[in-house]
Amino acid sequence: MDAIISFISYFVVALVLLVVFMFIYVKVTPYNEFAEISKDNVAAAITFGGAILGFTLPLAAAVFFTHDLLEMAKWAGITGLVQLVVFMVLRRFVPDIQAGNVAPAILLFSMSVAIGVLNAVCISN
Repeated sequence: MDAIISFISYFVVALVLLVVFMFIYVKVTPYNEFAEISKDNVAAAITFGGAILGFTLPLAAAVFFTHDLLEMAKWAGITGLVQLVVFMVLRRFVPDIQAGNVAPAILLFSMSVAIGVLNAVCISN
């Protein structure tokens, strides 16, 4: 029974952290990803997906390595901030992404996921 309670606790907290990250990310970017995606902007969907994966990979590592909800939340904050920095560094591609250009979106996706993987591995140390 303790394992089920632990699973539910971590899963619910992780989902809440993911939703909070998504909300913050949409507020920080100069365009609303949900609105762009509803207009079938594939580039916006690609970049948003990369940010979500780039956040979720280290969040999963935090669950695995920390075994503490508060520490997991701290790592979520750190990795969320790192994903926002990745966006800010590559912000010059925003007009292209809003225009639906896929090439810069793939670059931002790749950088978001790559940095997320590095964050995830660094949590283990």
